[in-house]
Amino acid sequence: MDFKALLGTQLPIIQAPMAGVQDSALAIAVSEVGGLGSLPCGMLSTAKIVEEIQQIARQTNKPYNLNFFCHQSLAFDEARQQLWRSRLKPYFSELKIAPSAGGASRVPFSHEIADAIEPFVPPFISFHFGLPEKSLLARVKGWGTKVVSTATTVDEALWLEAQGADAIIAQGLEAGGHRGMFLSKDISTQMGLFALLPQIVSKVSVPVIAAGGICDSRSVKAAMELGAAAVQVGTAYMLCDEARTSALHRQAIQSGRAAHTALTNLFSGKPARGIVNRAMNELGYMIDDAPEFPFASIEMGQLRAAAEPRGRDDFSPLWCGQNAAGCRQIAAAALTLELAGDFLDVN
Repeated sequence: MDFKALLGTQLPIIQAPMAGVQDSALAIAVSEVGGLGSLPCGMLSTAKIVEEIQQIARQTNKPYNLNFFCHQSLAFDEARQQLWRSRLKPYFSELKIAPSAGGASRVPFSHEIADAIEPFVPPFISFHFGLPEKSLLARVKGWGTKVVSTATTVDEALWLEAQGADAIIAQGLEAGGHRGMFLSKDISTQMGLFALLPQIVSKVSVPVIAAGGICDSRSVKAAMELGAAAVQVGTAYMLCDEARTSALHRQAIQSGRAAHTALTNLFSGKPARGIVNRAMNELGYMIDDAPEFPFASIEMGQLRAAAEPRGRDDFSPLWCGQNAAGCRQIAAAALTLELAGDFLDVN
């Protein structure tokens, strides 16, 4: 399928939804110039989601994407949480704070959220960690909304196609942020984009979107030549004028530290790629003690909140892909046009 038919855009560029480092401003800028801007909704309240969609609707009539988590909600395990607090106790003592009760901020897509967004008839919704249950998925597709989700293996891609996904995002191991893996917890199943992409393309009949390590027009072209219908780019947008990336996060990228990233479950309980910092170095990258997603974020968030005002990113999830070469302090519109490269000539 041609990307214009799939996305309804002029360019084959999707701005990856990046929770915590962007809001509607980045999505609007990308959509307005001909790409598909994305709004990460997984950490927003329903009221905030509505507010952000209203902001998009006021400033552009171009297509946009809403992104949601659809993880299984697990019961809070107090015993495991206590173990986690014990593991982190030295850091709480160092910062002279005590762990406190709190909830995790990531909630899965639900009928309640669907009630709130249905009046807007969003043109595109992407999911992370699989797809919502069948009745909810059917409801969303009934609006005429195109539904896509992330696959990190061929098996996940086949599952998504069988469940009715309109397109599949092939997420290479290079990608920053959370892995979209949902059929297995084994990170040894994960592979780089240019190994994963052609395998998925050859096995499914729906369009495939390439994600991971794409930072310039050459990598966009390479992904398209391997069969991608479009590409999704995240890390390259993190220093853009419209991004809400924190000063500490920006500094970590600009200082060259982004040359060393790793998968870690410390910050949320699920594997995600970020710039290596003190917590990762001292606790380990993937550890069994971390509570299940999203409960690991409770105490890590408290440490982060205490450390960041002191100018320290020791406990911050510095999400970043393996290829930060495209990160520059420019307008998102300019970056989107640069990424599109040769595809500008056909519009």
